[in-house]
Amino acid sequence: MSLVTLLPFIVLIGAMFLMTRSAKKKQQQAADMRNQMQPGSGVRTIGGMYATVKEVNEDTVLLDAGPGVELLFAKNSIGAVLTDDEYNRIVHGVEHDLKTDGDLVPDDASSLTGTDAPDAAASDDTPVDLGKKDPAGESAADAAPAEPAAEEPVKKSDGDTEAK
Repeated sequence: MSLVTLLPFIVLIGAMFLMTRSAKKKQQQAADMRNQMQPGSGVRTIGGMYATVKEVNEDTVLLDAGPGVELLFAKNSIGAVLTDDEYNRIVHGVEHDLKTDGDLVPDDASSLTGTDAPDAAASDDTPVDLGKKDPAGESAADAAPAEPAAEEPVKKSDGDTEAK
């Protein structure tokens, strides 16, 4: 057998080795993360539930999910151990700002414009007409109601026929 025929098999075996090595590395990192859990740590389960670690055992973790709610989970079901800042931001909505002396951005823009009116365009005294304009230049809303026109005899053109 020549080297050319063995080359695809060698490449395939090398790719499989690299993929399994990467998967094993990720599994080891997840196991290390789970071993670093301690009571008081905030965690997210693989199902997406956020809780606080109350007790860590060999294969299980007791989680405090709220007042009076304690849940027993397998250690493998912990998806991530969160930092205190991240856990408080997600669960309690508490933002920890490192720059306390920085300017804060207000929730609404009224304080930025300096006016107390909720809508500056609405406080304008000029009327806004959104109606269509007719050829004479006056809007359909401003036009006086049309008076019925006197009946005029129908003029026929060459191609019209009278159908009765």
